[in-house]
Amino acid sequence: MLLGFGFSGPTMLIVAVVFVLMFGAKRIPDLMKSFGKSVTEFKKGINETTSEDDPPAKS
Repeated sequence: MLLGFGFSGPTMLIVAVVFVLMFGAKRIPDLMKSFGKSVTEFKKGINETTSEDDPPAKS
């Protein structure tokens, strides 16, 4: 059975182990927190850009 992006279970496990070895178990929560903040800021920027592009409402 395939998980996300066409990777099987054992492949995902290997990727997770390599990720832990590269960054260390103590640093991963900080990386995920930073990634979450980045995604939030990106979405906020997209929404601001979209609302600026919308024509003003006619009365």
